[in-house]
Amino acid sequence: MFIDQTEIYVSSGKGGDGIVHFRREKYVPHGGPDGGDGGKGGDVILEVKTTLNTLSAYRHVRRYIADNGKRGGRNNRYGKSADDLILFIPPGTVIYDADTDEILGDLTDPGQQLLICKGGRGGRGNTHFKNSRHQTPRTAEKGEPPVEKNIRLELKLIADIGLIGVPNAGKSTLLSVLTNAQPKIAAYPFTTLEPNLGVASIDDYESVVLADIPGLIEGASEGIGLGHSFLRHVQRTRVLIHLLDGLSEDPIADFSQINTELSLFDTKLGEKPQIIALNKMDQPEVQERWPEIKAELEKRGHKIMSISALARTDIRKLLLKAVQKLAETPTLAEVAPLPVYRVETDPNEFEISREDDAGWRISGAAIERAAAMTYWEHYGSIRRFQKVMQALGIEAALNKAGIKVGDTVYVGEYELEWQE
Repeated sequence: MFIDQTEIYVSSGKGGDGIVHFRREKYVPHGGPDGGDGGKGGDVILEVKTTLNTLSAYRHVRRYIADNGKRGGRNNRYGKSADDLILFIPPGTVIYDADTDEILGDLTDPGQQLLICKGGRGGRGNTHFKNSRHQTPRTAEKGEPPVEKNIRLELKLIADIGLIGVPNAGKSTLLSVLTNAQPKIAAYPFTTLEPNLGVASIDDYESVVLADIPGLIEGASEGIGLGHSFLRHVQRTRVLIHLLDGLSEDPIADFSQINTELSLFDTKLGEKPQIIALNKMDQPEVQERWPEIKAELEKRGHKIMSISALARTDIRKLLLKAVQKLAETPTLAEVAPLPVYRVETDPNEFEISREDDAGWRISGAAIERAAAMTYWEHYGSIRRFQKVMQALGIEAALNKAGIKVGDTVYVGEYELEWQE
């Protein structure tokens, strides 16, 4: 099944915990600290794989969690770092943060990678906290917490030439005779419910990729019918073959309607070069209407040619004309992307609020991460957390807000009692 949009949950691995340990040997009664560091948690990475052309692999499994780093060991032994979790996606996939709609990446090239969630660093063992005044530190760090994200994957097919037109205009038939593709073909609207790709050979050395994309109806730009599913794939193509149905009640109205829907969805779609062709010229009634349709479109400043996909009349001429227009059109890589504005945030920012039980809640990325990496059973680690509170200005802010000895302070999932 062709799946071109899905949402998944991804999480990197937690860093391995550093440990508190002291060297113990028979003839070394006062050995120093030798607690090892934890290993790094696994990253979550998206990678383009050219053999894929759908997101169907993510249809049923929606949660992907990388492995955690291993705990450090005695004798300064490092914990093993976890392997990265690599998720393969087809070329042309756009990655969004599902919670904010921010674009995280747009992957098109074979083997291109995007780091989505960085694995937590391993916690430091107590050997790092030894100094000239403190020879036996009972202080270590737990591993850094993982990074979690809900992401939305949207596939936009990468094709040189896109075939557009109303339902039943003959796009699937044209694709089948120009390429090796075998799309479903029948004489009723919306036969094509999913995009089809095919490769057309121009000569022994050149070929182009064509996409037959499901037809448009009025209101598609608002998501009606196959709407957005259609329009998303048109964005990747560089040249459009606009196929008009010669047996339609009003081919000129069809032409105007589709171009309107393209522009409403994305103004750049309306600017893409189009090769216009009236199909089904093997039918006598279409041959009779041809002079009138041609004259009307030329009066509006458009050039049009006539073909019959079924009878294979002038289809090679149409293809070569599209290829010529393709050579005159810049590749997508040459088009400067729009800048993405991101609000700069200070990772050390924090916020203090009151809880229902008159306690105090401290929120902030840095302080919550520090709390998660603290060994609360070791006094030295607690003292280190207090120093972090001072360094970030949280202690002064709490005193200014009126905190009292014995008040409850919440940081992340931890509940603390305030003391001087």
